[in-house]
Amino acid sequence: MTVDTDAPPTAPPAFGSADNLRQRARSVGMNPDYWYAVEEVRNVDPGSVTEVVFWKQSIALYRSEDGSFHAMENRCLHRQIKLSLGEVEGCRLVCGYHGWEYDEDGQVAEIPDLFGRKQAPRLSVRTYPVQVRYGLVWIFPGDPALTDERKIPEIPELEGPGRWACVPLTFDLSAHHSIIIDNVSDFSHAYLHRQYRPFDGATLTRHETIGDNVHLAYETRVGRGRISGLFVDHERLNTNHMELCYEYPYQRSDTDGEIKHWLFVLPIDERTTRTFFLFYFRSLKIPMLPVRIPRWAMTTVLRLANRMLIGPLLSQDRWAVEAEQTGYEHNWNAAPIEVNPVVRSFQQVTVRKWQEHLDQEEAAAKAIDA
Repeated sequence: MTVDTDAPPTAPPAFGSADNLRQRARSVGMNPDYWYAVEEVRNVDPGSVTEVVFWKQSIALYRSEDGSFHAMENRCLHRQIKLSLGEVEGCRLVCGYHGWEYDEDGQVAEIPDLFGRKQAPRLSVRTYPVQVRYGLVWIFPGDPALTDERKIPEIPELEGPGRWACVPLTFDLSAHHSIIIDNVSDFSHAYLHRQYRPFDGATLTRHETIGDNVHLAYETRVGRGRISGLFVDHERLNTNHMELCYEYPYQRSDTDGEIKHWLFVLPIDERTTRTFFLFYFRSLKIPMLPVRIPRWAMTTVLRLANRMLIGPLLSQDRWAVEAEQTGYEHNWNAAPIEVNPVVRSFQQVTVRKWQEHLDQEEAAAKAIDA
């Protein structure tokens, strides 16, 4: 007899136990009233459509033939077929079943066969605000009235004529978004990266929650890998200190103002998350020489680094978070044991922000019923 050891014996509670923070953090979605990166611009050609998902909501993201991006609820009102299975004609999204056409505002603009009707009925699907920034396509899945208040993070180094080189890295991970946030800011897992040594010897020197942001800092040796360390100017930079922040729902780090990264997560469901990593550097040095790599060559260098160093490094994190997801599903009721206090702070913010969303939905429903 064979036993499927990958199948969890029982499922954890839908919103976890009230006295078990980890259970609650591993079950919640993310507050939709923020901008979320959903795809890289380079992956969506003009005249094409693709499906993206924000916390179980299927969204049709399409790019008009003029290059502009649009997003709408991913269903045709006629037979509920996914619009992402259709095609783009000009600035319209056309259902692949009966050819119903939707304009950029989600309105049914044309129905090929009306069976005697003089005009198409006034019907529409929900649309979502869309922006393009830093080589990524962003969607605001929440209340459109908040799009100006809740802005995409400002990264001045990645805009303008003097912008730093950056080549995004995208991963689809079989793990809950809270597991990934825990991983990227908890430096107690240096053992996992002993081959590449992006950091080691970490000592937590700052840890405080201010509003929706968890700020932390480590005294740690940054960029000490056998190969990667040759490109970092350790004599000029302070590579023994790193500042980090979980700036809900985003995460970032900064080493001496010259080695930085942002992580943008797209929560898909309880065990699936898409991640967008942006690593960017003011400059790197030519190995064995006190000479900086020219700015015009940095993009090429980063493409190679993503393939040979950063990508394999993050693949180790992929293995870890996906294994943790499986472990949690089998042992969800085990007592939480954490040695790094920042993890609990991340989970507290994540749970609180989701509860705020649920409270807002409940208040809105009561207002409608009143």
